[in-house]
Amino acid sequence: MAQITVSPLKEGLPFGRRVGGVTLAATEDAGIRAQLKDLFVLHGVIVFEDMEASDALQVAVSNVFGPLKEHPVKNLSRVDADAYPGVVKIHSPGGSGGLVSIGSTQLSHWLPWHFDHAYNDELNYAGVLRATQIVPEGGLTGFCDGIAMYKAFPKDLLAQIEDKTIIYTLNVQYETMRFGKPDDFTVLSTKPVPPGFEEEARRMPRALHPAVWTRDTGEKVLHVSPWMCEGIVGMENTEGDALLEEVCQTVNRLSRDLSYWHKWSLSDMVVWDNTRVLHAVTGHDPALDRSMQRTTIKGDYGLGRFENNAAGGAILSETTV
Repeated sequence: MAQITVSPLKEGLPFGRRVGGVTLAATEDAGIRAQLKDLFVLHGVIVFEDMEASDALQVAVSNVFGPLKEHPVKNLSRVDADAYPGVVKIHSPGGSGGLVSIGSTQLSHWLPWHFDHAYNDELNYAGVLRATQIVPEGGLTGFCDGIAMYKAFPKDLLAQIEDKTIIYTLNVQYETMRFGKPDDFTVLSTKPVPPGFEEEARRMPRALHPAVWTRDTGEKVLHVSPWMCEGIVGMENTEGDALLEEVCQTVNRLSRDLSYWHKWSLSDMVVWDNTRVLHAVTGHDPALDRSMQRTTIKGDYGLGRFENNAAGGAILSETTV
């Protein structure tokens, strides 16, 4: 029988596990599959270490947690769609724009805390990510657990946001990010998007998701994405904007102690629960290339919707969200 090793993700962190020993054969073992699924429900993030760096193993690991879902952004580059359905490439070439500075550090391809597909009525259950080209410094992916965030959130602020619904749009530009910007944050160059992307994004209805939701296992999850949030339903005014900004900045502050930042090796894979865990990217030296591959796992929590029950439309241009 195949065996795996399991250890804490980081000492004192209330979520996440490291797992070693996963091979193609192990992903076909019913006992191992059940163990991995149980670990994932309990801990929200699994870092797989010392893995074979292959598309086939990434797909096999992904299928442990659920069927693959095609990414809603149709023009993202795919790995061989026949052999490896649902595997997308995320390439961050040096000198491609989208530069910011935080303090005195210039960064390319920085991403704030967010959950995937916030701009859609339907989320995805999970994502599986691996690196195919890494940078020597930076390029870390961060994960922050919404269950731990809910428990740590200031009670007075939690009481104000717990029953609220947050509005999201497909807005990928740093200049128009409304809430939760870091201190000393400056946009140096606009993030490039293909022709027609912004017009198409504006035609999409706004998506609505609860600020807090309760899992089947009973835990409450604070699930607010600072990236792409536009306001609070019924409070699109100065008071509501101030509340949402305070919530997003509190997420940023608490994440300093409640997050795990993964420094990539080519033999790693990470799976995270998108309905529970926020993620972010530190960015890296603008002159360097970085490439990732990810799969998207089906399984919606069923609480999102479009404003006024509108029908959504797929965005056909390239982005990486």
